[in-house]
Formats: sequence, structure tokens, C-alpha cells
Amino acid sequence: MKKVLIANRGEIAVRIIRACADYGVKSVAVYANADIDALHARMADEAYGLDGDKPADSYLNIAKLIAIAQKSGADAVHPGYGFLSESEAFARAVIAAGLAWIGPRPETIAKLGDKVEARKIALKVGAPLVAGTPDPVKDAGEVLAFAEQHGLPIIIKAAFGGGGRGMKIAWRMDEVEELFHSAVREAVTAFGRGECFVEQFLDRPRHIEAQVLADTHGNVVVLGTRDCSLQRRNQKLVEEAPAPFISEEQRERIHSAARAICAEAGYVSAGTVEFLLSTSGAISFLEVNTRLQVEHPVTEQTAGVDLVIEQLRVADGLPLSITETPKPLGHCIEFRINAEDVGRGFLPTPGPVARFEAPSGPGVRVDSGVHSGSVVPGTFDSLMAKLIVSGATREQALARARRALREFKIEGVASVLPFHRAVIAHADFVGDVAGGTGFKVHTRWIESDFAEPLAAALRAEPQPDTSLVRTAIEIDGRRVQLGLPAMLLQGLASAPGAASQATGATQAVDPDAVLSPIAGNLHAWKLEDGAEVKEGDVIAVMEAMKMEMQVTAHRSGRIALAAQAGSAQALGAVIAHIR
Repeated sequence: MKKVLIANRGEIAVRIIRACADYGVKSVAVYANADIDALHARMADEAYGLDGDKPADSYLNIAKLIAIAQKSGADAVHPGYGFLSESEAFARAVIAAGLAWIGPRPETIAKLGDKVEARKIALKVGAPLVAGTPDPVKDAGEVLAFAEQHGLPIIIKAAFGGGGRGMKIAWRMDEVEELFHSAVREAVTAFGRGECFVEQFLDRPRHIEAQVLADTHGNVVVLGTRDCSLQRRNQKLVEEAPAPFISEEQRERIHSAARAICAEAGYVSAGTVEFLLSTSGAISFLEVNTRLQVEHPVTEQTAGVDLVIEQLRVADGLPLSITETPKPLGHCIEFRINAEDVGRGFLPTPGPVARFEAPSGPGVRVDSGVHSGSVVPGTFDSLMAKLIVSGATREQALARARRALREFKIEGVASVLPFHRAVIAHADFVGDVAGGTGFKVHTRWIESDFAEPLAAALRAEPQPDTSLVRTAIEIDGRRVQLGLPAMLLQGLASAPGAASQATGATQAVDPDAVLSPIAGNLHAWKLEDGAEVKEGDVIAVMEAMKMEMQVTAHRSGRIALAAQAGSAQALGAVIAHIR
């Protein structure tokens, strides 16, 4: 390959651009309208606009991506993670266009991307599993029947999903139906398919995964384990390698099961096999992610392998540079730096990044998709950067992490840095086997055990208008399409010395008003205009950065709706009144 189109954005696009430079090939970036000045668009050798604001019109648009690959002269496509990275249709379209696909074969993506089929493969090779439906369920009635047979809690999961989206846990029978419908909606929004299946849910499990690499020469190698138990809304926040506080027998069981599953599936390229580890020590296969993972750097640091370059080598038909599981090189911890307000329940906070000062020094690596002056759009996920800290031991990695987190400065948008600083000092996370306290973090630890109060961030600046206004102009007799940022045109249209508008003025707080808790889409109202509500009732569902969240009534009374379902709402906008 000579030139790689990167069908992604943000931090992972930057990561792949750097790997392409190291490997000696050119990189081509693509960008949605809001990303015209993003770091990945600046860093690539070439960058092309996707002429869209939403994922469906940009990073999920297969036709546009293939057209740009052909226009730019790219001969290969790397999908990164998220978006189309686990799309069989995209992989087939890339190959049909005569381009190299940097990832697993399309048939493997289909086989393992279907969580039901992946379970069948795991059963065939003898991997450990909890009870689950053999096929996707047809309706909420089947979910209720499974819960009645196997008991609660249960987990409803998108059959073609990943990243925690389209995943709901039911603890009570009366919430099963609504959670099923919510999982289907999230799955359709994030992946374009709404099929879901059901499994028994292991309460308070740890999330352990194995990184696998495979080539076209028959080599399948497990590079080691990771612990990814520290999650919120089923999405990971902190990951580390190798997985601490597990026995060698458990580690080998995970390694052998991961290797067997990938070998049976005819796997090629980088992939991750995920497991749950219960409090009793039982291991249960979860799923296979047929792509690079967000947390891949912790394995890179401890295995001494550049996973993205290995993907490029495999796509070029070369053998892996490593053929045996390596002995871990110390310990590594990764902290996802999301634009979320931890004091308000990890609410996404899109907007301009006024200050971004990353730490450095021994054992510190920062993979970032933003810099000072960047804008975090509300239409995509909230990940800004990853802080990756290494040490000879876990204790040294923890000490360096505390120092690095103190150095990290982000202003303009809220970030999860206050949470990371708190958790790195928490006894449950630090663990102490000798002292008898052990490692107590599990996948719902934040919701159920983490009780340390964290202050809400200052309200972020209003999100700027990142849309583009497109027009045709003539340059030296040639017609050229030009895209101008709407903010620039608004600034040019403003009369010099014009008085500030009343929209920025401080307004009196209306005690009846229901305010939008996020900048996002008002997906649906859960009641009719004029209905009686009680304090705490769920009144609406909103969606931002690919995640659904509920809006509850702040008081009892009669509701008057002030916004339409499907409309975009700014943070703090009045969407209803309860009188």
C-alpha cells in the first residue's frame, strides 16, 4: 500500500496518521463539517470534506468514503474504531472498489459481529458462557419470558452493537419492556440495526479482555490481558494491562479461549475477545470486537508492539512481527479524557476547548484528538484524548498517574479529570491483597459504590455554530466549490460596534421550567402535553454523543411541553414547564 484513507475522526484518526508516517505511507483524512479545522484534518497528508453534519451524512456514509478514497488515489482504508469499523458492508465495499481493507475479512466481521453467532463459536470451542437467548428476540414478550425463566438481573444487548450502546440492564420486571425498546432505539441510531438478544447478567463482575493479532500466514497470537472494569453507562473510563489481581490459571484460561475463538473464526488483523469475571471467579465469554480498541495503547506499552503498524503489515500480506505471547513489560494504565461533567452524572459537554495542556515526563504518553482552540462537537462521541501511564510495576504506574493527572489542564469544556484524580486514590481501585482489601472495582462500581462527591464544572461556553455554508466561486476561470464556516459569515455580517444581543444576558430562573440537561436531541416525550406528573417521573428521553439519557420531573404538577420531539436543544434550554 502507498496511501491510506482513514475513515474516522479525532484521537484515533491522529493515531493512525502517525502510524502511517512511521510505516512510510501517505495518509488521507476525511472530515464532517464540524471537523474542518480538527487536529486529524490538519495532520494528514491530505484531507477531504464529507459535506455533512451528522454521522449518517459523514463518517457513516459508505458511498462518500469510497468516492473520496478513489478521488484521492488511496489504495487502502483503515476504519479506526466506532463508526463503520465493524461494518461488513463497508469492508465489502472497500474490497469491491479495489482497495485494501485494514481489518478482518468481511465474513469474519459478520460472523463475530453478530453476538449470537459469536456465542455459538465460543460454545463450539469450549469457552465459558452464561445462559442467553440462542437468537435475537422478536419482541419485549420474549425478553420477559427469558427473565421469568432465568431470573433477574438480565442484560439486553444489541446483536450488532458495541461500545456499550444498545445495552440495557433490567433489575425489575416492570422496566424490562421500556429498556428493551430503548436498547433497540440506541442500536438503530448507532449501528443501523436494532436486533437484540438477552443474557443473564452477572452482578458486580470485572471486565477482562484479551488482545489478539492474526495474519494471513496462520499465526494467531494473544498479546496479553487488560482490565476494563471501570465504566459508566457501560462505556469504559480506565483500562490497564496486564489485568491485575487475577490468577495465572484465570489468565491462561482467558488466553486459550481467546486464541481458540479467533482461530475457529479464521481471524485476521487486530481483535479483542472480551470476558466477564464474576465475584466467584467464574469466567464468561462476552463478545469479540473485530477492530482496534480504544484501549489498545496499554497493550502496546506492555507488549512492546505497535498494533496499528501490525495491522498495516497484515494488510500488506506480511507476517506478524511477533509470534508468541510476550512477557509483560511492566504495567500500564489508560485514562479516557472525555468532555463530560462528572458532577452532573457524566453529562456530555460539547463546546470550545479554551485550554488543553497535556502532561509529559517519564512513563507518560498522551494520544489526543484536540488542542487548545479545538471544538468538541455534540454530534459525535465525547472522547478528547487518552492519558497512558507506564511503570515497571503497577505501584509505579499509579504514582506516575497521580502526577500526570495533577499536571493535566483542560478549560472551556468540562472533563472527567476530577473523577480520575479521585479514583486513582480510592482504595477499591488501588487494591491491597496483602491487607485483605483486594481490588473491588466492577462494571457498575461508579453507579453503586463510588460515593465521593465531585463538584459540577462551570457551565461550558455555548457550542459554536460549526456548520459550513457552501457556495460556488470561480478561481482563474475554474469553478470551485467553497465551504465557509457559518461563524465566519456571521462575524462578517455583524455591524462594527453593534451592541451585544440580549441572548447572552442573565435571565431570571423560572422555577416551573424544565431545562435541557445536555446539548443534544430531544428524542421523545414520555407523556402528553397537559399530563399530571410527580417529582422524579421520567418525562423525556434525550440523546447526545450517541448515548440516550432520561429527563426527570424536578417537581410535581401539570406539564406544558415547550419543545418538539426530534428537535435539537442547547444546554439549559427550556423544554417544558411544570406548574
